[in-house]
Order: sequence, then structure tokens, then C-alpha cells
Amino acid sequence: MKKYILQSLRLTLVLMVLLCVIYPLVVAFAGGFSKGNGGGEKISRNGKVVGYALIGQSFTKPEYFWGRPSANGYNAAGSGGSNKGPSNPDYLKEVSNRIDTLLKYNPSLKKVDIPADMVTASGSGLDPNISQQGAYIQIKRIAAYRKIDERTIAELVVKNTQGPLFGLFGPSSINVLKLNLALDELKK
Repeated sequence: MKKYILQSLRLTLVLMVLLCVIYPLVVAFAGGFSKGNGGGEKISRNGKVVGYALIGQSFTKPEYFWGRPSANGYNAAGSGGSNKGPSNPDYLKEVSNRIDTLLKYNPSLKKVDIPADMVTASGSGLDPNISQQGAYIQIKRIAAYRKIDERTIAELVVKNTQGPLFGLFGPSSINVLKLNLALDELKK
């Protein structure tokens, strides 16, 4: 029995050093080669940080593109979904309210044309991206509020569309913060 206790203590010490010291150092070192040096890609305007590329923000003004809803109010400290399933009446009411809001501010829109990402929250509640369809359904509203030609805004959407990862994985998407900053640049 003494033999097994010593083996288990040695294994525990080896795993503690490996997983609590070496692995975090390797991850931190690798993070240093990413955008933002592991601290996240900060987006700045006029020397002031306005947001992070990988954390969604709330845009509610009609002259801006709206992002994906958040179940946690875009709180990066407590990211997470709502844990409500599609049969939960509270969840169905939230989704229905989001649909109604989109239809109210986009009167030419039909309910069937609303993509799921515009009315359902992501698992983290921090998704910074929307689908191309999610952007296209908002162009008429934004063009009307900003008094800009719809084609100009559609071109801006195309310019800000990110293709699938390595051209293979996932759908094309658009970072809402970057798109809205580019939209503000149009006015200038």
C-alpha cells in the first residue's frame, strides 16, 4: 500500500508542475504572438479604446447596426448564456420581443427574413459578430436614418465581411463594432 501512495504522490507532483506551471507559461508565451499580445485586440479611435474585437457591445440606436443579443448584458466578467431552452415560455417571450423590435424599426422586413442570430443570444453572450444576412436586413433602416444611399452601406458591409476561418470553417461574419466605426467614418 505504501508503494501506491508514493506513486500517486509523485504523479500528483508531476501533474501539478506540468499543468499548473509549464502549461500556463506555454499558453502565455503563445498568446504573446497574437493580436494584442494575449490581452485581446483593442480597437481605438483618436487614441481612445472604444472596444475589443472579440467582445460584443450593445448598439441600440437605429442609425447603427445592431449586434447579436446578449443574455448577460454583454458583461465580459460573467459571460454565459441564459440556459433557457426553446420550450421555456420566458425564452420564447424574449425572442418574440426581439422579433417585434426588429420589425418595428425595420418596417419593410418580413418575419421570415430575420436570421436566427439577430434574435437569439450566443452561448457566451459576448458574440461580437453577426451574419451577412443580419447586416443586410438592417441596411434600409440605417440608410434612412443617416440619409445615405443603401448601395454605399451595402458596399461597406461587403468590405467588412470576414470569410470563413482558413476559407473552410464556419460562415462568413461581420464584426459589428468595426462595421459601426466604418459607418461613422462615412459621414466624415
